[in-house]
Amino acid sequence: MTTLPRPPDQSPEPAQSPVLTGAEAPVTAAGLVRRDTPHRAAWRRPGFWIATALVAAIAAFAWYQFSKSASTTGAAESAARADGSTRADGASAGGRKSGGAEGRKGAGPAGAGGPGGPGGGRPLPVIAADAKLGAMDVFLSALGSVAAQNSVIVRPRVDGQLMRIAFREGQNVKAGDLLAEVDPRPFQVQLAQAEGQMAKDQALVANARADVERYQQLFAQDSIAKQQLDTQIALVRQYEGTLKADQAQIESAKLQLSYARVTAPISGRLGLRQVDAGNVVRAGDANGLVVITQVRPITVVFTLPEDTVSRIASKLRAGTRLPVDAYDREQKLKLASGALASVDNQIDATTGTFKLKAQFTNEDESLFPNQFVNVRLLIDTLRDAILIPTAALQRGSQGIFVYVVNNDLSVSVRQVTPGPALGETTSIAKGLNAGEKVVTDGADKLREGGKVELITKEMQSAPGPGARKGGRDGQGRGQRAAGAEGATDTGVPRANNSPASPSGATPPPPPPPAR
Repeated sequence: MTTLPRPPDQSPEPAQSPVLTGAEAPVTAAGLVRRDTPHRAAWRRPGFWIATALVAAIAAFAWYQFSKSASTTGAAESAARADGSTRADGASAGGRKSGGAEGRKGAGPAGAGGPGGPGGGRPLPVIAADAKLGAMDVFLSALGSVAAQNSVIVRPRVDGQLMRIAFREGQNVKAGDLLAEVDPRPFQVQLAQAEGQMAKDQALVANARADVERYQQLFAQDSIAKQQLDTQIALVRQYEGTLKADQAQIESAKLQLSYARVTAPISGRLGLRQVDAGNVVRAGDANGLVVITQVRPITVVFTLPEDTVSRIASKLRAGTRLPVDAYDREQKLKLASGALASVDNQIDATTGTFKLKAQFTNEDESLFPNQFVNVRLLIDTLRDAILIPTAALQRGSQGIFVYVVNNDLSVSVRQVTPGPALGETTSIAKGLNAGEKVVTDGADKLREGGKVELITKEMQSAPGPGARKGGRDGQGRGQRAAGAEGATDTGVPRANNSPASPSGATPPPPPPPAR
C-alpha cells in the first residue's frame, strides 16, 4: 500500500506578534520593561466606575431639586387656597347685618369710589373738633442746670482736735448755728497769758505815772533837771503803748477761742460729714468738715440761641417780668415756677448761645443743685388766636393741611400755616377760621369731597351691639351663603342643597360617579 504524500496546508498561519526582548522591549519611566497585555473588559476598568458614580450623583441631585420645588409649589397653593377661604368667610360675614363689627366697619382701602371717596356709598367714621379762639402763650424752650445760690465748704479756722459734731447730715441750718467744736483749752491758756501780761504792764504804767507826778513837784521846786522829767513822761507813754499791745493779745486770744466753735456761715442744707469727731483738723484741710448749700432760693442756668437775645433784652429794658417754668427730664412734671433774674453780658462764639439765670423760691425743695431740667421762658402771649388740636395737622407733598368738615358732611383739603404750639394745641396763623370743624382722628382714608360720619371717642371705643353674637353667627351664615352660590373655600363645587357641616367647615367633595 502506497502512502501518498500529504499536500502542504495552504491556509496561512496566524501571525504571531513579535515578542520584544532585551534591548528591543520598551522601557517605562521607572526603568521596568513594559510588556503588551491582552485587552481587558470595560467594566473592569476604574474609569468606568468613576463615570457611573458621577452620573448617579448628578441624577440624585436633580431629583432632590425637583422634589423640593414640587413641595414649595404645593405649600404655596395650599396657602393661597386657605387665604381665599378666609377672605370668602370674611366677605360673607361682613355682608350679613348680624355680622361682626368688622363687617359693619367695611375695612378696606378707600379709593375714589370706595368708602370715604367722592362716590362712596358709605361714609367713614371720623372724630372732629372745632377751631376756637383763645390765647396762646409763646415759650422759648431750653436745657438748664440747677445751681445753688451759695455753696460753702465749712472748714475750722484753728487747728486742734475735733471734740464734738453738732449737726446731722442733710439738716437745714441757719446762719450762726453751731456745727462742731474744736478743743478750746490751748486757746484758753493763751488768753490767760495775755491777760496776765496786761496786768503786769498796767502796774508799770501806774508806777510810771506816779513818778511823773513826783518829778513835776520836784521840778517846780527846781530840785531836778528838766531832762529827768521828760524822760519819765516818755516812759509813761511807752508803758501805755505796751498796754495797747497787751489788749490786742487778749482780743486775739479771745478770737482764737471763739474759732473753736465752728458755726454755719450761711443758711442752707448740709451735705455729708467729711470728718469724724476725735480727728485733728486743720484750717488748711481741703475737704473741710461739711458742705453747706443754699437751696432757698435757688437758681437755674440755661442757654438760648443768639437770635432771641433782642426780644429778651427789649422785655427786660421795659421792666417786664418774664416767667420761667422748670420741668423734669420728660417734660411732663412741672417742678417749680420762677422768673428771669439776669442775662449774661456776652454771646459764646463757639456755640452761638448766651447764658441766662432764673431764680426760684424752691420752698418745697423740688429743685436740687446740679439737677437737669427743661426750661420754658414765657416771652409773649398771642391774643384771639385760632387754636386746633395738633392731631388735626396732616403733612403731605403739598405741605401742611387739614381736613375741614363741611355742612353736608363732606371733607375738603385746606392748606394752613401753623403758628406756635403748646402741648397738644397748635395755633393757626393762616388758612382756617374760627368755628370750622377739622378732622382729628380717622383721616388716613379720607379724600377730597369724601363723605364722613361724625362720632365721638366713646362711640369709637365701645364695641358694637352684635360684636360677639354676630362674630359667631355671621361666620356660619356667611359660609352657608357662600355654599348657596355653589363653591366652597377649597374650590370644589357642591350642590346647593348639600348641608353645611355643623362646625362651619366645608364638607369633603362628593365621590366621582361610577363608570
